[in-house]
Amino acid sequence: MKLISSEKLLDTPIFRVTMDHALDPDGFEIKRAIVQHDGSAVIMPVDEKGRVLLVRQYRLPARKYLWELSAGRLDPGETPLQAAKRELIEETGYRAKKWTKLTKFYPSPGFVAEAMTIYIAQELKAGKATPMDDERIECGWFSWKQMGEMIEKGEICDAKTLIGWSLWKLRGKK
Repeated sequence: MKLISSEKLLDTPIFRVTMDHALDPDGFEIKRAIVQHDGSAVIMPVDEKGRVLLVRQYRLPARKYLWELSAGRLDPGETPLQAAKRELIEETGYRAKKWTKLTKFYPSPGFVAEAMTIYIAQELKAGKATPMDDERIECGWFSWKQMGEMIEKGEICDAKTLIGWSLWKLRGKK
């Protein structure tokens, strides 16, 4: 596929929307509006007891409070790991000595160009959270089993947390 054109339709502080047109050598073409996003870092803080620190905040698009892994978008020039370290401090106050990349995925590749990278953060040290002005965040520690029960009840329902928990489970919760 070769990108033939990309026309900017909307530009916001968080994302852009473009109308893209691509063509392959056989003449097959795709025209699609795409949400352009610079990517996000997702953090799964795991303590020495094997518990995960989740954040709870109101998500306007979902119209409800969600328990989820901490996450945030990449600032210009920032790597996913740098963003993960920054976001962990901002949203929870914790710092981690050990960082392990769990995975990188596209949450909705049909129309969103965002890639999310999940890191496990370990050897944690508590500190003071510094959330953004539009964030009110509650933190809570949950065991693997508690998270599984919350998933079954629909209390955890966002993709990044479901993917993080599933991969953590597959890899033996290390």
